[in-house]
Amino acid sequence: MHKALLPIVAGGAILASPAHARDEQFELWLNPSFETDLDENTGFELETAQRFRDGAQGRVDTYFVRGWLKQDIAGDATLAGALEYRVNNGGSDEVRTMQQLSTSHGIFKTRLRLEQRFVDGADRMGLRLRPRVGIGLDLTGDGRWSAGADAELFWTLRGNNVGSDTGITGLRTTIGVDYAVGDTLTLGLSYLRQQDFEDNAQDEIGHAPLIVLEQRF
Repeated sequence: MHKALLPIVAGGAILASPAHARDEQFELWLNPSFETDLDENTGFELETAQRFRDGAQGRVDTYFVRGWLKQDIAGDATLAGALEYRVNNGGSDEVRTMQQLSTSHGIFKTRLRLEQRFVDGADRMGLRLRPRVGIGLDLTGDGRWSAGADAELFWTLRGNNVGSDTGITGLRTTIGVDYAVGDTLTLGLSYLRQQDFEDNAQDEIGHAPLIVLEQRF
Protein backbone atom coordinates (compact mmCIF):
# COMPACT_ATOMS: atom_id res chain seq x y z
CA MET A 1 0.00 0.00 0.00
CA HIS A 2 1.36 3.41 -0.89
CA LYS A 3 2.33 5.74 1.92
CA ALA A 4 -0.43 8.08 3.04
CA LEU A 5 0.17 11.79 2.67
CA LEU A 6 1.14 13.55 5.87
CA PRO A 7 -1.14 16.32 7.11
CA ILE A 8 1.60 18.94 6.75
CA VAL A 9 0.74 20.38 3.39
CA ALA A 10 -0.68 23.85 3.40
CA GLY A 11 -2.59 26.55 1.64
CA GLY A 12 -3.41 30.23 1.70
CA ALA A 13 -5.75 31.48 4.38
CA ILE A 14 -8.95 33.43 3.89
CA LEU A 15 -8.48 36.53 6.04
CA ALA A 16 -11.38 38.07 7.92
CA SER A 17 -12.43 41.60 7.05
CA PRO A 18 -10.79 44.30 9.21
CA ALA A 19 -14.28 45.31 10.31
CA HIS A 20 -14.93 41.81 11.68
CA ALA A 21 -13.60 41.24 15.19
CA ARG A 22 -11.29 38.28 15.71
CA ASP A 23 -10.07 36.42 18.78
CA GLU A 24 -6.57 35.10 17.98
CA GLN A 25 -4.19 32.95 19.98
CA PHE A 26 -1.05 30.82 19.72
CA GLU A 27 -1.31 27.02 19.95
CA LEU A 28 0.97 23.96 19.65
CA TRP A 29 -0.16 20.83 17.79
CA LEU A 30 1.60 17.44 17.79
CA ASN A 31 0.57 14.57 15.50
CA PRO A 32 2.39 11.24 15.96
CA SER A 33 1.05 8.28 13.94
CA PHE A 34 1.97 4.65 13.31
CA GLU A 35 1.03 2.67 10.20
CA THR A 36 1.40 -0.88 8.92
CA ASP A 37 0.30 -2.80 5.81
CA LEU A 38 -2.23 -5.59 6.24
CA ASP A 39 -1.86 -6.70 2.62
CA GLU A 40 -0.80 -5.20 -0.70
CA ASN A 41 -3.74 -2.79 -0.85
CA THR A 42 -4.89 -2.49 2.76
CA GLY A 43 -3.35 -0.71 5.70
CA PHE A 44 -4.05 0.21 9.32
CA GLU A 45 -3.00 3.48 10.94
CA LEU A 46 -3.07 4.48 14.60
CA GLU A 47 -3.14 8.28 14.68
CA THR A 48 -2.83 10.43 17.79
CA ALA A 49 -2.87 14.18 18.38
CA GLN A 50 -2.08 16.56 21.20
CA ARG A 51 -3.28 20.16 20.83
CA PHE A 52 -2.21 22.62 23.50
CA ARG A 53 -4.22 25.84 23.77
CA ASP A 54 -4.61 28.82 26.08
CA GLY A 55 -7.41 27.80 28.42
CA ALA A 56 -7.72 31.37 29.64
CA GLN A 57 -9.20 32.27 26.24
CA GLY A 58 -11.99 29.72 26.68
CA ARG A 59 -10.35 27.01 24.54
CA VAL A 60 -9.21 23.72 26.02
CA ASP A 61 -6.38 21.28 25.33
CA THR A 62 -7.45 18.38 23.12
CA TYR A 63 -6.13 14.82 22.83
CA PHE A 64 -7.38 12.08 20.53
CA VAL A 65 -6.57 8.56 19.39
CA ARG A 66 -7.94 7.38 16.06
CA GLY A 67 -7.77 4.06 14.24
CA TRP A 68 -7.88 4.09 10.42
CA LEU A 69 -8.55 1.18 8.07
CA LYS A 70 -7.41 2.15 4.55
CA GLN A 71 -8.08 0.48 1.22
CA ASP A 72 -6.47 1.42 -2.09
CA ILE A 73 -9.15 1.34 -4.78
CA ALA A 74 -6.91 2.64 -7.59
CA GLY A 75 -3.36 3.86 -8.03
CA ASP A 76 -4.43 7.38 -7.14
CA ALA A 77 -7.39 6.86 -4.77
CA THR A 78 -7.82 5.47 -1.25
CA LEU A 79 -10.95 4.83 0.80
CA ALA A 80 -10.71 4.87 4.59
CA GLY A 81 -12.83 4.60 7.70
CA ALA A 82 -11.96 5.52 11.27
CA LEU A 83 -13.13 5.42 14.87
CA GLU A 84 -11.89 8.16 17.20
CA TYR A 85 -12.05 8.94 20.91
CA ARG A 86 -11.37 12.59 21.76
CA VAL A 87 -10.72 14.12 25.18
CA ASN A 88 -11.32 17.86 25.55
CA ASN A 89 -9.61 18.78 28.80
CA GLY A 90 -12.20 20.81 30.70
CA GLY A 91 -14.82 20.40 27.96
CA SER A 92 -17.12 17.68 26.63
CA ASP A 93 -15.43 14.50 25.38
CA GLU A 94 -16.39 13.10 22.00
CA VAL A 95 -16.52 9.94 19.88
CA ARG A 96 -16.33 10.24 16.09
CA THR A 97 -16.78 7.86 13.19
CA MET A 98 -15.41 8.92 9.80
CA GLN A 99 -15.43 7.94 6.14
CA GLN A 100 -12.86 9.41 3.78
CA LEU A 101 -11.82 9.42 0.12
CA SER A 102 -8.31 10.65 -0.78
CA THR A 103 -7.07 11.17 -4.34
CA SER A 104 -3.95 12.47 -6.07
CA HIS A 105 -3.63 13.99 -9.52
CA GLY A 106 0.02 14.80 -10.11
CA ILE A 107 0.96 17.49 -7.62
CA PHE A 108 -2.71 18.11 -6.76
CA LYS A 109 -4.28 16.32 -3.79
CA THR A 110 -7.88 16.09 -2.62
CA ARG A 111 -9.58 14.65 0.44
CA LEU A 112 -13.27 14.41 1.31
CA ARG A 113 -14.18 13.39 4.86
CA LEU A 114 -17.61 12.80 6.41
CA GLU A 115 -17.80 12.81 10.22
CA GLN A 116 -20.45 11.61 12.65
CA ARG A 117 -19.88 13.35 16.00
CA PHE A 118 -21.18 12.03 19.33
CA VAL A 119 -20.48 14.69 21.98
CA ASP A 120 -21.11 14.03 25.69
CA GLY A 121 -24.21 15.89 26.86
CA ALA A 122 -25.29 17.00 23.36
CA ASP A 123 -28.82 16.75 22.03
CA ARG A 124 -28.01 14.47 19.11
CA MET A 125 -25.37 13.18 16.69
CA GLY A 126 -23.69 15.94 14.69
CA LEU A 127 -22.82 15.55 11.02
CA ARG A 128 -19.99 17.41 9.29
CA LEU A 129 -18.37 17.36 5.83
CA ARG A 130 -14.72 18.36 5.38
CA PRO A 131 -13.47 18.87 1.79
CA ARG A 132 -9.74 19.59 1.42
CA VAL A 133 -7.63 20.50 -1.61
CA GLY A 134 -3.89 21.03 -1.82
CA ILE A 135 -0.60 20.47 -3.59
CA GLY A 136 2.48 18.40 -2.78
CA LEU A 137 5.96 18.90 -4.22
CA ASP A 138 9.06 16.69 -4.19
CA LEU A 139 11.85 19.20 -3.48
CA THR A 140 14.86 16.95 -4.03
CA GLY A 141 13.69 14.47 -6.67
CA ASP A 142 14.26 11.47 -4.43
CA GLY A 143 11.37 11.97 -2.00
CA ARG A 144 13.67 12.89 0.86
CA TRP A 145 12.40 16.48 1.21
CA SER A 146 8.88 17.49 0.22
CA ALA A 147 6.62 20.48 0.75
CA GLY A 148 2.99 21.32 0.27
CA ALA A 149 -0.01 23.48 0.98
CA ASP A 150 -3.70 22.82 1.57
CA ALA A 151 -6.98 24.39 2.60
CA GLU A 152 -9.87 22.57 4.30
CA LEU A 153 -13.45 23.72 4.91
CA PHE A 154 -15.61 22.60 7.84
CA TRP A 155 -19.20 22.31 6.63
CA THR A 156 -21.63 21.49 9.44
CA LEU A 157 -24.64 19.63 8.01
CA ARG A 158 -26.27 19.12 11.41
CA GLY A 159 -25.13 20.58 14.71
CA ASN A 160 -24.88 18.52 17.88
CA ASN A 161 -27.43 20.75 19.59
CA VAL A 162 -30.78 21.97 18.33
CA GLY A 163 -30.39 25.51 17.04
CA SER A 164 -26.58 25.39 16.73
CA ASP A 165 -24.77 26.83 13.70
CA THR A 166 -24.81 24.99 10.37
CA GLY A 167 -23.17 25.69 7.03
CA ILE A 168 -19.51 26.66 6.61
CA THR A 169 -18.28 26.98 10.19
CA GLY A 170 -14.51 26.83 9.82
CA LEU A 171 -11.41 26.96 7.62
CA ARG A 172 -8.05 25.28 8.25
CA THR A 173 -4.97 26.07 6.17
CA THR A 174 -1.44 24.70 6.53
CA ILE A 175 1.94 25.11 4.85
CA GLY A 176 5.03 23.07 5.59
CA VAL A 177 7.76 20.60 4.73
CA ASP A 178 8.54 17.01 5.65
CA TYR A 179 11.73 14.98 5.71
CA ALA A 180 12.03 11.22 5.20
CA VAL A 181 14.60 10.15 7.78
CA GLY A 182 14.59 6.65 6.33
CA ASP A 183 12.30 4.19 4.59
CA THR A 184 9.93 4.00 7.57
CA LEU A 185 10.21 7.29 9.50
CA THR A 186 9.07 10.74 8.37
CA LEU A 187 9.20 14.01 10.28
CA GLY A 188 7.25 17.12 9.36
CA LEU A 189 6.92 20.73 10.45
CA SER A 190 4.28 23.17 9.26
CA TYR A 191 2.39 26.32 10.12
CA LEU A 192 -1.33 25.83 10.70
CA ARG A 193 -4.06 28.46 10.84
CA GLN A 194 -7.51 27.48 12.11
CA GLN A 195 -10.41 29.93 11.84
CA ASP A 196 -13.81 29.15 13.36
CA PHE A 197 -16.60 31.34 11.97
CA GLU A 198 -18.98 32.57 14.65
CA ASP A 199 -22.42 34.13 14.20
CA ASN A 200 -22.84 37.35 16.20
CA ALA A 201 -19.47 36.85 17.91
CA GLN A 202 -15.74 37.11 17.29
CA ASP A 203 -14.22 34.57 14.92
CA GLU A 204 -11.80 32.33 16.82
CA ILE A 205 -8.41 31.99 15.12
CA GLY A 206 -5.56 29.75 16.20
CA HIS A 207 -1.98 29.91 14.91
CA ALA A 208 0.06 26.77 15.56
CA PRO A 209 3.25 25.00 14.61
CA LEU A 210 2.25 21.44 13.69
CA ILE A 211 4.89 18.80 14.41
CA VAL A 212 4.29 15.45 12.69
CA LEU A 213 5.97 12.09 13.23
CA GLU A 214 4.96 9.13 11.07
CA GLN A 215 6.39 5.68 11.74
CA ARG A 216 5.71 2.76 9.41
CA PHE A 217 6.21 -0.90 10.27
